[in-house]
This record gives sequence, structure tokens and C-alpha cells, in this order.
Amino acid sequence: MEPGGQLNMQELLQQAQAMQEQLFNAQRELAEAEVKGTAGGGLVTATVNGQGEVVGLSIDPEAIDPGDPADTAETIADLVLAAIRDAAREAQELQQEKMGPLAQGLGGLPGGGDLPGGFPGLGGGQGA
Repeated sequence: MEPGGQLNMQELLQQAQAMQEQLFNAQRELAEAEVKGTAGGGLVTATVNGQGEVVGLSIDPEAIDPGDPADTAETIADLVLAAIRDAAREAQELQQEKMGPLAQGLGGLPGGGDLPGGFPGLGGGQGA
């Protein structure tokens, strides 16, 4: 290796600290962010935070047919699942936007590309 081509330990530590700070900021932003997913033309709306946790669900009364409760229950269940999937996809896109560049940047740090648990939605860990 060439002497000028290698980072000294202080620079490496500064980069690692800056990356860690960016990572914590991105995680905080994801925890505070909310995205919505809908199904049935808006009859069901699921709200998910940026970490993929469902934090809200609304069902429009128009989705309920009092004359056929069994069919209505099945339809609503399908719409709820579809809305949650839609919101989860939105959350995954948000995670990729916020964490993707950081995950790529960590690959340049010693051991950084092999974080325990990985990032949910970014390949690795339980959320993948």
C-alpha cells in the first residue's frame, strides 16, 4: 500500500463517528415518519411508521354491508391486508431512501458491512 493511500486511525475514527451519527439520525427520522397505504379505493387506510410498524388503521363505513356481514368481514379483512402491504411497501421505500446510502457507506469501514441484524427491508436481519 502507498503511504498516502491509507487513512490514519484518527481520520478513520472520525469517519466512523460521523457515519454513526448519520445512522442514528436516519433511524430517528424513520421512527418519527409515517406513511399510508390504501386499498379498495380508499375504503381502508393503514398507517405505518418508517420502521414498518402499523400505527393506525381506518375503515370507511361505506365498506360495511349490513345485509351481508360474513362477506363484508371477509372483504374488509382482505382490504386491511392489502392496505398494510401497501403501507409496508411505502415504508420500505422510505427505509431505502434514508438508510440505503448509509448501508453502502458502511461497507468501506472495517467490519461495517457486516452489521448484526442488518437493516429491515435492506436485506439482512429479520425484517428482510
